[in-house]
Amino acid sequence: MTETESALHMHKELFGVFGDRSAFERERSPETFDRVVEGPTITAGVRNSELGIPGRTTVFQTPRGVCVLWGEVYPRQVDGMGLAQWVLQEYAKRGPDVLNELNGSYLAILDHERRDGLIATDCVRSRECYFSDATGTRLFGTDPSTVGKTVPDPTLAEEPLQELLHFGVVLDDRTAIAELQRIPFDSGLTAAETRRFDRFVYEPREFDYASELAERLERALSRRRGLPGRNGLLLSGGYDSRVALAGIPDIEAAFTVAKPGSSELAAARRIASQYGASHTQLHVDDRYLNTDAETVRYGHGIMESLHIHHAGYTDQMDVETIFHGGLADSLLRGHFLPISGIQLFDHECPPYSLDTDPDVGTFLTEIFGYLPASESLARTGVSTDESGTEFLQRRVAEVSAKYDARFDRKANEMALLGIQNQPSRSFRYHLGDNFIESCFVLDRELIEWHLATPPEHRNTKTFIRAMRKLDGDILRHRPPDRATDSYTLNQIGNFLQRVIPLVSGYEGPWPDRKELYEDRNLDEELFGDHPAIQELPWRLKLRINDINTWLDATLGQSPVDSSALVRSNPVQQPTS
Repeated sequence: MTETESALHMHKELFGVFGDRSAFERERSPETFDRVVEGPTITAGVRNSELGIPGRTTVFQTPRGVCVLWGEVYPRQVDGMGLAQWVLQEYAKRGPDVLNELNGSYLAILDHERRDGLIATDCVRSRECYFSDATGTRLFGTDPSTVGKTVPDPTLAEEPLQELLHFGVVLDDRTAIAELQRIPFDSGLTAAETRRFDRFVYEPREFDYASELAERLERALSRRRGLPGRNGLLLSGGYDSRVALAGIPDIEAAFTVAKPGSSELAAARRIASQYGASHTQLHVDDRYLNTDAETVRYGHGIMESLHIHHAGYTDQMDVETIFHGGLADSLLRGHFLPISGIQLFDHECPPYSLDTDPDVGTFLTEIFGYLPASESLARTGVSTDESGTEFLQRRVAEVSAKYDARFDRKANEMALLGIQNQPSRSFRYHLGDNFIESCFVLDRELIEWHLATPPEHRNTKTFIRAMRKLDGDILRHRPPDRATDSYTLNQIGNFLQRVIPLVSGYEGPWPDRKELYEDRNLDEELFGDHPAIQELPWRLKLRINDINTWLDATLGQSPVDSSALVRSNPVQQPTS
């Protein structure tokens, strides 16, 4: 691999073709991979330092077929066989039904002479797989840049570009390159089609939600014990990440991105001390906002790199394995559920309750990160009579219609769309490429709990009860913005701290990114030749840099014309 190629490639990569080894070698050199396996219809290369670690990426090859399990998959020994060997054997017998036996965050390549070659995601598509047919041979891989580079004459996909700029995430299975697609949610890819599976379907029922969640959390955490090297944790002062400390005694070190003296930092230090882990503050400084290709690439051109809060600090995270509490708010605590209160003096006030008839498009537009100032952007690929919010609501409705058989009510519709299009996945992709990353919330048992629990019980109250069953002392040090178990009382307290003069309120878990943007003089660095773009809000400017940087690294140039991106007569909208 040349120095230039090395800079563009992910450290860990799965790449393949629906074809033989000669078709593979037309696209990639086998020397850039740790293993190249050839099945009846698929040839794939695997580059991953985790090969051979129990529960991580594993490969099995036989003259009759191959199996590659990429990511985090928990071993199942059957008659002395390894997991990949057993999966291939069962795939030959019963086809894709074998996927129901797998647990973890993974992609699976299954190719046997008795079955079609198949690449499958886990049930929440926690790891993306990109594919293209532009060369005449179907190519696929985990790094969209390397798959995108194979496209002979790439076309900018205007609607996905607008989704990223307006929304912070590209919806469903598209990318900013028209010839580059993603395997759809809970689906598989063959040489000729995509196949939908039905592992992620809401079927609410009655049971002891908190007790069952506690038992499943304990088993999920137990499965993830014993990962190699020094184990670390990205720790906040909130609820989610401390669960890993309570259930995984191997964790030796905790890391928190925070400013000195913040209440978030103080809480995290106390929690780490409670569980006997060392604690390191990752100081908020020039390293926090990363705008170069080395970081932006983890947004895959479909999500913001802003969510990679730790990107500038990997040299301080002296661990081999890293845990975190990501996705707990989405899967276990109802982040994508609409909670409404009474509107009073321009504020939402208690009592709070689950909104049973929300406007799905409006709610998701707001929660994903819609920026009103994006109305000022020129849009050539969408209807001219659509506002930005109308465009996004239309797209939400279009995506929802594809998956309407999976949910039974609007609350679960929003949860499905939120989980399917989680904007913060770039956070995990960076961790997974630089460490042995483990997201305990993606345990299959916890996902099944999510699907079986009615939305009115999928909340922080239930989660707290489960946490206390896991460890009765887990809330010895409370989150800085949640002095009680009551959502309503906490909201009242935080509101009063914000409005009462001379009372310091909770400053939030993240630093002032606008201030950091200005301190780094990123306008001059990124948009010195584009004064109209400099007038936009900082977050929209970072999204523009994300897509320009990713396209430039992938295609050798960005087809986005920054000088023409802002309308000459912009719609008057707020700028934040």
